Amino acid sequence: MPKYYVLANVKVTDPQQYEQYKKLSSQAFQAAGVQPLVRGGAVEVLEGDWTPDRTVLLEFPSKEAALAWYNSPEYQAAKQSRQGAAIMRMVLIEGA
Repeated sequence: MPKYYVLANVKVTDPQQYEQYKKLSSQAFQAAGVQPLVRGGAVEVLEGDWTPDRTVLLEFPSKEAALAWYNSPEYQAAKQSRQGAAIMRMVLIEGA
């Protein structure tokens, strides 16, 4: 069974409000046993014209685990707190 990854690009529009999202999303990660592989950090574009903002990469043992985390009450509370604080682009990717 392949692992699954959540890749997110986050454009923070209200840094102060976004701090609440970071706190709640961290709690959601802990509740689901998720350890982020990438959470922010420097980005260097190697090809193309993609200009990522804040990049997050999460690893899950299965698609079901990823969707369970995303749909969990903990993450939904975090997501609600992010409204007005950031523009989120998030995809679920099947690993090799």
